[in-house]
Amino acid sequence: MPKLVFHLAPRMAEHCKISVAMVAEPEERPYARSYVLKVDGYSRTKALLKNGEYLTSEPFSVGGHDWVVTYYPNGSKIRPDDISIFLRLHPAGAKDVKAKFTFSLLDENGEPVPSYTRAHDDIHTFSRKAPNWGYHNLMKKAKLERSEHLRNDCLTIGCHVTVVKEILDEEETRASPNDLHRQLSDLLESKDAADLTFQVGGEIFLAHRCVLATRSSVFKAELLDRMVESSGSLIEIQDMEPDVFEALLHFIYTGKVSPMIDVVMASHLLVAADRYNISRLKQIREEKLCSHIDSDVVATSLAIAEQHGFHRLKEACLRFLASPSNLEAMMASNGYRHLKSSCPSVLKELIARILPTKWNLEKDIIMTIY
Repeated sequence: MPKLVFHLAPRMAEHCKISVAMVAEPEERPYARSYVLKVDGYSRTKALLKNGEYLTSEPFSVGGHDWVVTYYPNGSKIRPDDISIFLRLHPAGAKDVKAKFTFSLLDENGEPVPSYTRAHDDIHTFSRKAPNWGYHNLMKKAKLERSEHLRNDCLTIGCHVTVVKEILDEEETRASPNDLHRQLSDLLESKDAADLTFQVGGEIFLAHRCVLATRSSVFKAELLDRMVESSGSLIEIQDMEPDVFEALLHFIYTGKVSPMIDVVMASHLLVAADRYNISRLKQIREEKLCSHIDSDVVATSLAIAEQHGFHRLKEACLRFLASPSNLEAMMASNGYRHLKSSCPSVLKELIARILPTKWNLEKDIIMTIY
């Protein structure tokens, strides 16, 4: 793959540009290329540009089309705490082009950092009406600045672009079953015609009333049956972290859950799915937790299962705790005190299960529970 290095020279001038230099020969197939966006003087750039202001690269070519990258050091208007980045078809009025792209933070070896990689398998259409596609929330500024990846005040971002050549074949041009989810994903990303504004833990999310009401009976009751005051009103979501709400919205629009979600995040998302009665998401997250039970998380998972009526998860936890060693390890975990105080009945149920067959073996443990 060829690489382009974008040396970013911040200035007070309104029309700052990112210079481009080719450092490798083009590949034989010009429809997929990789570039490197190098931001020298990250802190100065951040200080000079306000929220919503951006720098634009010089045009570069992929698949016979020209492109530019726009870099927002203080985020787009709706995400002031993040770094935002977008790929733009150049000029904006050019013919429609279908493409896939990936942005990722690169480590000191030039390799993508998985936790800071944004990629979609879906194909986006760059058009006159929608010449920009990208990410409002590429990464949190605060997390980046605490990480090892901001070296010598220099930020390095990889960009891979693949232009999709259309095959004019009847089978290829038929709408696929995934078209709806792809289009809804695009709608969520672009925020076009969004008529709801949510505030979650200090972060703002835009969404569409009709989509949420269609996918969740709880949202339907809150948004349609009672009708929030106006399209521009701010809806505050309590008792939920922003990243959980973001993952919830992503599933509502796409029907997909990121494979990068860990067990802790999965438990929070399960509770959110139960809160908004999203059955399929509840099933997916409960299955994940059932298959990832260990002594560190079983107390928390059991408390969640008991409080929210997740019967499969509760049964899986109780089976795991039938082992004396697992039970003892659970009692030493951070979640045990919360389980004991919030769900004493489930501990009695556990004791009732193991008492008839393992009294001698677990007598000391059972006395400790009481």
